[in-house]
Amino acid sequence: MADKVKVLVVGLGNMGASHASAYHRSDGFEIVGIMSRSIKSNKKIPAELAGYPLYEDFDQALKETKPDAVSINSWPNTHAEYALKAIAANCHVFMEKPLATNIEDAEKVVAAARAKNRKLVLGYILRVHPSWIKFIEVGKTLGKPLVMRLNLNQQSSGSAWHWHKNLIDSLIPIVDCGVHYVDVMCQLTGARPVRVHGIGAKLWAEADKQNYGHLHVTFDDGSVGWYEAGWGPMMSETAYFVKDVVGPKGAVSIVAGQAASSAAEAAEVSNSADIDRHTKTDALKIHYAEVDGDKNFKKPDEIVSMEDEPGHQELCDREQAFFLRAIREDLDLTEQMDAAVNSLRIVLAAEQSIEEGQTVELA
Repeated sequence: MADKVKVLVVGLGNMGASHASAYHRSDGFEIVGIMSRSIKSNKKIPAELAGYPLYEDFDQALKETKPDAVSINSWPNTHAEYALKAIAANCHVFMEKPLATNIEDAEKVVAAARAKNRKLVLGYILRVHPSWIKFIEVGKTLGKPLVMRLNLNQQSSGSAWHWHKNLIDSLIPIVDCGVHYVDVMCQLTGARPVRVHGIGAKLWAEADKQNYGHLHVTFDDGSVGWYEAGWGPMMSETAYFVKDVVGPKGAVSIVAGQAASSAAEAAEVSNSADIDRHTKTDALKIHYAEVDGDKNFKKPDEIVSMEDEPGHQELCDREQAFFLRAIREDLDLTEQMDAAVNSLRIVLAAEQSIEEGQTVELA
């Protein structure tokens, strides 16, 4: 049996705790420490993670634990700094999105991983999700150009009020979450993004930056897409989850359930902020555009059930299984790393467009 990969977990929020749980239960990983700047005063450390060494300083944790890998799940404005230090210490890196808060730092992290031959896996959870993989697969059969309509608005209350506000201190919503959905657009089209436009508004007095944004991207094959994201106690839960692709041959849509939130979150956060709902896919609805001589549709719409899809924790387990495989099998991660930089470039161009009040042309 191969030696276990010793991993230092950085950040113990929603995603950090889920990834730490995956490492804890995996036969391939061994947690050697958990680091967060306020972890020693954290009263909510999951029971399964109790007993691991705790650190509040990243440099100290890296030096004392001597890990083979570092899992970075902290605030976005720390990602590049922690990743560069980890790679310099010859560690492989798993990093929650986004790669960095600017393109220069993102490119530095990717370059460092390549130079040191270290694996760099980004937490693009939709890439391991069977329903989203199928969604993209069907979308690619609809012809060109494509029209892509995606959003994820979240109503902030309870714990979500605090984590959304803290996230906005680092990145506006269309940047932080937008990388997921822009990456989906790039996979659907296989084309080069050429033009980006963004609009935004600040509705939340307590937040440092704009809490609502809308981006539009044009691709060199004529495809177009938009992504909308807003966080805050004022956000509407009407049409907060839209995942829709339209092409000359028809359309495919993700149909999400509207049942009560997961039991763990129901008492504390709204439906739209429930983390399980961000990837939830009850079904895919496929529409066929072809008509007969009377201009009636030749085929009825098709519903593909996805009720047995994996939940949020299982998706995190899949991400970490891929990370382990990448390390052990020396997988080539060039495409994934380039895609992470590309999606970040698009959402940052949208932020630039908002600031400048004009469309941004991508080189």
